[in-house]
Order: sequence, then structure tokens, then C-alpha cells
Amino acid sequence: ETLEETGDIERLGRFLWSLPVAPGACEAINKHESILRARAVVAFHTGNFRDLYHILENHKFTKDSHGKLQAMWLEAHYQEAEKLRGRPLGPVDKYRVRKKFPLPRTIWDGEQKTHCFKERTRNLLREWYLQDPYPNP
Repeated sequence: ETLEETGDIERLGRFLWSLPVAPGACEAINKHESILRARAVVAFHTGNFRDLYHILENHKFTKDSHGKLQAMWLEAHYQEAEKLRGRPLGPVDKYRVRKKFPLPRTIWDGEQKTHCFKERTRNLLREWYLQDPYPNP
């Protein structure tokens, strides 16, 4: 986790390669969220998006990790789309990529955002507005 936070991706990759490969130990280690998150970070930074997608789609992560993993998921898809199109993506292109490749349920709570607010927040704001449309400071 420290290597991930400091951004030393090369050392993080070497550390992951140095982990034991014995069948029982390997399986136990690869179930830890910090190891899975580190593998995802290394895959993202090395451009190995197929591994990144596999990790993110097949392992459940805690809410604390969702923001960073969601950003990696979207950025990886953006980079692939840019490479295919041969030009930088504009806002509409990014919107189309997000619609084509929605976030997997393993890194998303399932709540839709509408104009930067989640549906629960929009409902709460609507209720308060109906109670007092012009509040005083």
C-alpha cells in the first residue's frame, strides 16, 4: 500500500513478482484487496488493460477503493479509444465510452449520477427545496 501511495510503480511491480508462488500461499495472497489493487495499478501503468479489466470485473472491492479504481477503469478505456481513433477524445467521445463500458458492479455502488449528484442526494435536495424554497442564511 505504501508503494502504491508513493507512486513507485516499478518497485511495486517488482514486489508483486517477488511474492510466493506456492499454490496455497498464492491463492491466499491474491484474495487480499491491497494485493489486487496493487496488481490493478501495475497493470494500468504498464498498459496491460486486459489484466486490469479482469481484476476489476472479477473481484469485489470496498467503497474506499472505488474512486481510484473507477478512475483507472475509465482512463484505460479512454486511452484505448484514443489509440483506436488516433486523436484525443472530446467530451462527447468520453461520454460514449462511458456508456459503452459502464463501471462493473465490483467497483461501483450502483447509484447513477445525474449532473454530478447521485440520485439519493437529488431526492434530499428536492425534499428540502419543497419545504423551504428560499432559505435565509
